[in-house]
Amino acid sequence: MNPVEWVAAAFVLTNVALVALRSVWNYPFALVAVALYAFVFFEAKLYSDMLLQGFFFALNLYGWAAWTRARTDSGVPVGWMGDRARWGWGLGTLAAWAGWSYAMDRHTDAAAPWIDGAIAMISVTAQWLLARRRVESWYLWILVDLIAIPLFASRGLYATSAVYVVLLGLSIDGLIQWRRAAATGRLAP
Repeated sequence: MNPVEWVAAAFVLTNVALVALRSVWNYPFALVAVALYAFVFFEAKLYSDMLLQGFFFALNLYGWAAWTRARTDSGVPVGWMGDRARWGWGLGTLAAWAGWSYAMDRHTDAAAPWIDGAIAMISVTAQWLLARRRVESWYLWILVDLIAIPLFASRGLYATSAVYVVLLGLSIDGLIQWRRAAATGRLAP
């Protein structure tokens, strides 16, 4: 077992627990976690997930700033997307998955380009929607967790696979908490 993987796992668990609580302090933990996971995924030849960490780093900086501006005394407000936005993000994610996975399949020695690509592109969408404080992000994180658990286990990343089992539970809890918080209103699309 890679000790860097265990440290990254601890940071990501703390990060997601704080996200579920709508705490802006999730972001420092996220930045450390994604930096460490970039190395873990490179060693496992999961290049889509490795590159995804760089994107996550930038998007976590954006999210930190956005959440800090939006914070109120009762936490960070969250809301739902409109139907049109859901369709747009859904179709965009599918197109990105197909293009990205095809490129990874054709041009790298990636271990699981289509499954890894699905995790990467769904995660990109989920992270963007999370930064914009949309409840729908949790449905996507649940899907990512369900795909990632067996993939990471098949690559010998047992600690990361176990983390994703815990993340699945945290994502379900986050969804429940954010649905309750969003019941008071909607954010613009």
